[in-house]
Amino acid sequence: MDRENRASFIALIPLSSKLREETQRKARRAKLAGVVRRKTQSREAIELICSLISLSHSIKVFAVKWQTIRNKLDELNSGLTAAENCDSGENPVLSTVIWAIIDTVNECYDHARRCVDLSYSGKLLMQSDLDVLLAKFDAHIRNLSAIYQAGILTQQFAIVVSRPGLGACRDDMRFYVRDLQTRMKIGDTEMKRQALVAFNEVVNEDDKYVKIVVEIGDIISLLATFLDSLEMEIQEESAKAISVIAGFDMYKSALIGAGVIAPLIRVLECGSELGRRERRGELVGLACGVLKNLAGVEEIKRFMVEEGAITAFLKLARSKDESVQINSIEFLQSIVYGDESIRQMVIREGGIRVLVRILDPNSSFSSKTRERALRAIETLCFSSLGTINILLSHGFMDQLLFFLRNGEVLVQELALKVSFRLCGSSEEAKKSMGDAGFIPELIRLLHAKSFEIREMAAEALSSMVLVSRNRRKLVQEDGNIGMLLQLLESEEGNSGNRKFLLSILMSLTSCNSGRKKIVNSGYMKNIEKLAEADVSDAKRIVKKLSTNRLRTMLSGIWNS
Repeated sequence: MDRENRASFIALIPLSSKLREETQRKARRAKLAGVVRRKTQSREAIELICSLISLSHSIKVFAVKWQTIRNKLDELNSGLTAAENCDSGENPVLSTVIWAIIDTVNECYDHARRCVDLSYSGKLLMQSDLDVLLAKFDAHIRNLSAIYQAGILTQQFAIVVSRPGLGACRDDMRFYVRDLQTRMKIGDTEMKRQALVAFNEVVNEDDKYVKIVVEIGDIISLLATFLDSLEMEIQEESAKAISVIAGFDMYKSALIGAGVIAPLIRVLECGSELGRRERRGELVGLACGVLKNLAGVEEIKRFMVEEGAITAFLKLARSKDESVQINSIEFLQSIVYGDESIRQMVIREGGIRVLVRILDPNSSFSSKTRERALRAIETLCFSSLGTINILLSHGFMDQLLFFLRNGEVLVQELALKVSFRLCGSSEEAKKSMGDAGFIPELIRLLHAKSFEIREMAAEALSSMVLVSRNRRKLVQEDGNIGMLLQLLESEEGNSGNRKFLLSILMSLTSCNSGRKKIVNSGYMKNIEKLAEADVSDAKRIVKKLSTNRLRTMLSGIWNS
């Protein structure tokens, strides 16, 4: 048998257990030696970087450039610490990158010393040299990131930094955040998830951590990239973190600068898959909440619109998840506030139709969602007669009347408020509301327990009876006028509501049947009592009725 065939044959013979164990021991020793060499190398680079950062604080010239260099050194230090603490075996690529970092740090150290001593040959030359060093550090950071993304480093031997206790110093808190950032960058999916969970715990419990996160800066950009992750848990945890930061007005600009808007909208665009992937509900809800929070910042409204936020939110307003529905409606309400062009865009894209469909009594939307829809309609539609007409063309009046009759308390109150605004918009609206049957419902609400409800119903009714055919409808119903006069007595101490009741009665005196029913109601004394108390509206009604009574008497004498 020749040598080549013999080697192949031997390779096929099973190794004895003893030989196999010896082979594995040798492999482990070789791996351990590589890890030790790499850790020694990483430790040298870390110590050099720490020394250079310390020295750089003594430099009084080129302050901006040295601050930028310190930021780059901080980032490298974080990455090298992770490389030191994690298992990568004896990886030649990582080793090469670390030696290159050491060379650049040594070169930078020389420049730092000359800046401290002011022994450099010229400002322009030194500025140019510092720019070259910055470019080298950027390249090292990119190379480390490429190694992280390749998945070379694992958490098998990762050293976990303990969370600082209550009252910890700022440096310890910052170090902990940096460690979490490193794990987010270099870890596999599970390490990233654990780091994000720990991150959310600290930013939720202590605002000082949020400030540190914003100061470090690139963590927010990292969170933004996680929104595009294929792993649901990574997306959700990053959205939670961004949501916490968005709760601070002073940090909203940092979120915008980190580019969170576009990935958040991409999350929303996936929201149409809610029927197939129910777990997306929480993620979409978080994205909705953050964007709604940021929509109040005038500078970014346009950017949101350009990224397609309006279309995405109009689709999500019809989703099956209540929190997504509510956040979507509130976002639309927020983004149109004070901006006519965006309001018109929402209307053109079918915003009114979407909101009216939510109010369909046959739909499955909750009272809470309908409440938000009514508020949004009030914001969106009552700035012009044109939009009111669009609203009415979608059958809104019938829905409004339904909730005025049958809605839960909050929805009914909003329906009344919108009814009042609608009847004040035009004479045609008043006529349509009278024909639709609003008058009996408003009269019924004059007996509500809440003074605010009674007053709003009285004010709406006083506006509606300015139209003659609505006056006739009210007078034709037996008992309405007597009830209004009775209410004057019960509302005597409430001058606001009494004012609207007197206004209604004053309008009714303009028709013969109204005057007759007031005089013959048996409650005329209630008006006379107010007139005697010098209530001007009551005096006007008594005067008008007296004048008409005198005319009737004279007419009878003349005709006899």
